[in-house]
Amino acid sequence: MKHGMKFGSGGPGGSGRGSGRGRGRRGMTGEKFARAFAQAAFEGGKGKKRARMFRRGELKLVLLHLIAEEPRHGYDLIRQIEELTGGHYAPSPGIVYPTLTLMAEMDQIDEAVDDDGKKVYSITDAGSAQLTEEATHIAEILDRLDGVSKMGQASDGASVRRAVHNLKSAIGIRLADEEKGSDKILEVTAIIDEAASKIERLK
Repeated sequence: MKHGMKFGSGGPGGSGRGSGRGRGRRGMTGEKFARAFAQAAFEGGKGKKRARMFRRGELKLVLLHLIAEEPRHGYDLIRQIEELTGGHYAPSPGIVYPTLTLMAEMDQIDEAVDDDGKKVYSITDAGSAQLTEEATHIAEILDRLDGVSKMGQASDGASVRRAVHNLKSAIGIRLADEEKGSDKILEVTAIIDEAASKIERLK
C-alpha cells in the first residue's frame, strides 16, 4: 500500500453539505484536481501546500458507496479506495475506522462480526437513502479519484523527477568542457527552451 503522499481528509464528521453545493464551489474535480495532485507529488518536500483528497463528509460518502456494492471489512474499504486512485492514495485506518463508527451510530451502516472475528459493514435503508440523495456528489468524487488514477499513470511524480535528473546529467556531460557562448551551449539551450514550450502548451 502506498502512503508516500499524505493528503488531508474531511475527517469522520460532516455531511458533505457546505455552503457550496455546486460543482465549482467544491473545488477542482477530474482532470484539474489530478493535475494539482500530480504537481503536489512532484514538488513534495516540507512547506508545500498539500492537496486534499476528500473534503468534509466526502470520505463517508465513498465508504457508503463501496459498502453498498457489497459488505466489506475496514481493510477492504481502504484497499478499494487505493485501487480507485491507481495506488496513489490510501486513507489511514485512523481516519477510516472512526468514520465507520460514526456511520454505524447514524444508522447508515450495520456492523457484524464474521467467523474470523472481524467486523463486516453492510448498508442500511438510511444509508441507501443518503446514497440516492447524494448521487451527483458521489459521481463527482469518483470522477476525481479516477482522474488521480489516470494522471498518476501518465505523470507519476517519481518518473518526472527521474527525467529531470537525466536531463541535468546529460547537460553536465555534454557541456562539461564547453566555453561560455559556444555553439553547443546555444544548441542545448534551444532544445531545452523548445521542450519547455511544448510542455506549457500541453492540454
